[in-house]
Amino acid sequence: MTQAASLADETGPRETPDNRRLSDIAYDRVLEGLFDRKVPAGAFVSQNDLVNLLDIPVQPLRDALRVLEAEGVLTIHPRSGIQFLKPDLELARSTYQFRTIIERAAARTYAETAEVETVAALIADHKALIEDIERGEFDAGMIDRLGELEERLHGGMIASLRNPLIETTARRLKNYVTLIRLERLVTRPLALRTLREHLEILEAARIRDAAAAETAVSHHFQAALQRILGMF
Repeated sequence: MTQAASLADETGPRETPDNRRLSDIAYDRVLEGLFDRKVPAGAFVSQNDLVNLLDIPVQPLRDALRVLEAEGVLTIHPRSGIQFLKPDLELARSTYQFRTIIERAAARTYAETAEVETVAALIADHKALIEDIERGEFDAGMIDRLGELEERLHGGMIASLRNPLIETTARRLKNYVTLIRLERLVTRPLALRTLREHLEILEAARIRDAAAAETAVSHHFQAALQRILGMF
């Protein structure tokens, strides 16, 4: 039986062939539905709506919804429905403030401990994307590459702290950021500014300047927040 078939069968095994719990898969599907706009941000829906829309059986869905409620993505109203978070100005400010606090420390550690080859590869890939954006048509493939580079840099900095509690918090903040950015159009100038801000962090890491890396991260998040605030 396939993973999809297992998930569709509420009475089937509680784990899939790759050992992922059905509630974990349901969790991912709810977030994917939200990020893909199948479920609009701020929507008020019933449990049955989600079962039908996302092809998730009831019990794994309930487990996933409880986790997502604890993470602040939604609110469960008993006998009424599920209210999804609608990003606003305060959420944006709070999210980027929290990210700044965490990643300033992460940038210092990353600058001191990151593998030389890892930093060099990230610098090269950032410069290559900048060149492609400047000389070619800006397309969805470039946006995907930008997202990959963001994950490699910010994910690498968080991982350098070797703290599972911070990694869990960072994943939650990443979900908030994705929600906040849903209505933002990624343009050529925005992508170039983001990549150049990343390069400031990476160049500081390349020369092992922890203070400069911390300053560059603060600048990056301040600029990113200003770009986000323009949406509200």
